[in-house]
Order: sequence, then C-alpha cells, then structure tokens
Amino acid sequence: MNWKILKSEEDYILASQRLMELFEAENNLEEEDELALLVLLISDYDSKNYVFEKIDVLDVIKSKMEEQGLKAKDLEPLIGSKGHVSAVLSGKREITLKMAKKLKDFFCLPADLFLQHG
Repeated sequence: MNWKILKSEEDYILASQRLMELFEAENNLEEEDELALLVLLISDYDSKNYVFEKIDVLDVIKSKMEEQGLKAKDLEPLIGSKGHVSAVLSGKREITLKMAKKLKDFFCLPADLFLQHG
C-alpha cells in the first residue's frame, strides 16, 4: 500500500493494524521501510489528535530489568555491544526498530509502548 499522511480515524486504524502486523512479523528490508514510515505517520497523527501521558520506555525497560535481576550486559544480545547498551539505557542513543522488536519480545511489552518513545 502507498501510505500518505493520515487524515482520518479510518486511515489511522488501517495504519495501526498494518503496523502491528509488521511489528509481529519477521520482516524483510521493504517491510522494515514500511514499518518505519508507519511509525512516523502514526506518531504524527497521534501528536495532532490525542494527548497522551508520556511513558518513558527506558524507565519501563529498567524496571523490567530490576524485576528480573538483569544487568546491562544481559541486554547485549538484544541491543549490541556494551557501549550500545549503555548509550541506549542512558538515553544517548535511540532505540531502533530492530531493538524495539527484540526488547518487546524479551520483556513481553506492548508494541505501542515504543511508539511513544522519542
């Protein structure tokens, strides 16, 4: 589908449904591009039409780590090197879509939590 700026609730619902399909799937490069575009379009629509209480995904991840007794090094398979993990957890580096998918599955988090980040 050729996505355009979301102008209606119907557009928003269709984009959200497609985003969840892509977020749950093992994607190829084309689907990852579509996923990245949908994240932008949905975030734009949300910012123009809704007021959300911001939930910091990093706080949620840190809380989950504490609950499970995990250290930063335990996230290296999900995020990358020790330096990458440190940069992500300190907020100096953004969570990529690939990281978000892995973190979502690892911590059993809802996908939409990652849409609020940034």
